[in-house]
Amino acid sequence: MKKYLVGFYFSLPVQLLLLHFRRYQVLLIFWYILFATVSGHFLQPYGANSLFLAPEYLANVNALSMAIVGFAVGVFIMSWNITTFILHTKHIKFLATTAQPFLKFCINNAVLPLFFLIFYFVYFINYNLNLELLNAFDIIILLSGFLGGFILCVFISFIYFFSADINIYRRIGHVIVSENKRYEKSIRRRQRPQEKGVIRCDWFLSAKFGLRKPRNVQHYSEEFLDSIFKRHHFAAVVAILLSFIFLLIIGYFSDNKIFQIPAAASITVFFGILIGVAAAIALYLGNWSIPALIAAGLVLNFLYQQNIIDPRNKAYGLNYNNRSQRPLYSRDAIKKMTSSENIEADKKTFLNMLQNWKRKQTTDKPVLFIINSSGGGTRSATFTLDVLQKLDSITNGQLMPHTFLMNGASGGLLGAAYFRELYWKKLKDSSIHLQDNSYEKNISRDLLNPLFSSLVSRDLLGPVREVEINGGAYIRDRGYAFEEKLNDNTRGVLDKTIGDYKIPEEHAAIPVMFFNSVITRDGREMIISTHPARFLMQPLIDSQHMRLTDPDAIDFTSFFQKQNPLNLRVLSALRMNATFPYVLPNVWLPTNPVIDVMDAGLRDNFGQQTSLRFINNFKDWLQQNTSKVVLIQIRDRPVGDWERPYEPGSVFSPLTKPIFLLQNNWYRLQDYFQIDELNYAAQAFGPQFSKISFQYVPSKTNANAALSFHLTASEKIDIEAALNEPSNERSFQQVVDLMK
Repeated sequence: MKKYLVGFYFSLPVQLLLLHFRRYQVLLIFWYILFATVSGHFLQPYGANSLFLAPEYLANVNALSMAIVGFAVGVFIMSWNITTFILHTKHIKFLATTAQPFLKFCINNAVLPLFFLIFYFVYFINYNLNLELLNAFDIIILLSGFLGGFILCVFISFIYFFSADINIYRRIGHVIVSENKRYEKSIRRRQRPQEKGVIRCDWFLSAKFGLRKPRNVQHYSEEFLDSIFKRHHFAAVVAILLSFIFLLIIGYFSDNKIFQIPAAASITVFFGILIGVAAAIALYLGNWSIPALIAAGLVLNFLYQQNIIDPRNKAYGLNYNNRSQRPLYSRDAIKKMTSSENIEADKKTFLNMLQNWKRKQTTDKPVLFIINSSGGGTRSATFTLDVLQKLDSITNGQLMPHTFLMNGASGGLLGAAYFRELYWKKLKDSSIHLQDNSYEKNISRDLLNPLFSSLVSRDLLGPVREVEINGGAYIRDRGYAFEEKLNDNTRGVLDKTIGDYKIPEEHAAIPVMFFNSVITRDGREMIISTHPARFLMQPLIDSQHMRLTDPDAIDFTSFFQKQNPLNLRVLSALRMNATFPYVLPNVWLPTNPVIDVMDAGLRDNFGQQTSLRFINNFKDWLQQNTSKVVLIQIRDRPVGDWERPYEPGSVFSPLTKPIFLLQNNWYRLQDYFQIDELNYAAQAFGPQFSKISFQYVPSKTNANAALSFHLTASEKIDIEAALNEPSNERSFQQVVDLMK
């Protein structure tokens, strides 16, 4: 038994596996990310595992989309084999004298790839059975597609390397054969000590999966063995270069849907390229690797500072051309915007809009609704739309006529903006049915795949290409890919400028909507609307008892008055509002100095602060002209959210807790603060003010839909079922009672 254990331990597959962990451990990071992503331990709250377990191509998850991912996984595995072959051949020199060294290396290096494939299949079956609700036959079809793509990639690769092996062996094979014969005759029974750096290998698997003992190659010169391996290395580098060219082509033509491959495919091919690049740097630069990377970073930073390269994302439609007219972002310039004259002028405009709203009502003192919707990716967008559809149904179409303002953050505002546009279209086309289930299907469609595909094929690798939107030229990046996919999902109804809503908002045909975001420079809020609203730039202050403070918000329309602000694309305004860190690029704005903005949820995940400021500014008019002001809050999580506490269970918790404590409790901290705000508002306004809340409560504890731009089939069902949750049914009834 001991003999077999020793033989097993010193077999080439085991020794190669151990060698990976002993040398160049950085390459294993890519494997770790793939394993962790598939299992849901890496970015699972944002739906990263869905990219691999439910990959979409041409808006469908089918055998073709799986085949593309399978082919890409094959590319990654072959890149792994190529890279480790280049790095580790000095430890397994006996392969140089075999007929097909690379093929034999791949066979003996298959432990980790085979384990990943088995691991992937297990998680894929579980995910699609329980979350995508597919039957066994459909899962078999999908797995067949994956295997078909994977086998095709491996087949093409081995044909390529087999031809390279034949060419190499044809040139120097006779030398190897004659040297082996001479060596065997001269020292058939004599053993030499193990050469330094060469791993001990008692057995290896041949091309036909048979067990073979390795030959002693000490009678070959070092130069001869290196020349053999270098010929194979050249063929391997060409293969990696072809993968890089493939991603460049995908990025360049990705506006065409045919080239919008699943994000999982782009990511795995990109990882394959990174493995090759990392190995090349380590192999050829050696100890100079880190200094070379630092030098490259400094060069890129210099090019960026000199405006030679500019990867920053812009707000599509806004004028960036005239540098001399860019507004000054300074304390004095912002405080000047909040002069009493400016505030009164803006309030007068909104008072006229309120009067127009009241004229459309059937009673002297109608109920006025303000709708706030929380951030939360596609789950919040879907839940918001579901709630608004049901409210419209149970109020016989009276919800939107009684709503004056809609506000929110991230995914919630996507759903609210979509519903508002559908309502606006219905006013002009009576054939539109607002409760049509197709609208929910549209807003719940995947946004994650094109976003990550563009990140890899355009932002990180692809050539810079520009696109003309509303008269301006902008870079095609993942921000553009997100907008185009959202536009495609919603059938083009949101492809407008914010100025297109100016007249209908003035006439109170549709509710006013604020598209907020957060300025990363100082945390101030950027408030985007069709009309200047400088009265929202700071809270109302009793100047006799309190000191005036600096504005904590900026009015977009007046601040960028020389940059044609109403030409801003609605899809861009929504993206600025939903710019989750790293997932979407921050949008930079043409100011002096330059500022950029990101997700509104960073500061106010409900838009509640803006709504309460609006109520406070028009409190007198609202008290005199309405019977009640009702704040409808649509939440993507329960109040308090007791089911998801932060419970660190690691020995490293004392180090990580300060970081993750804020991340995990950010929404709760906002809740605590905003409950106080609501209480103060209710006391100041009086009994005419109230709040009605709708909450997405998952049917199973700790099984809520992911905070991402992708939903599984079971998550979509769960979100729709949340409408019938008891607290939500009571809230629906409250709204009906108010409308009587």
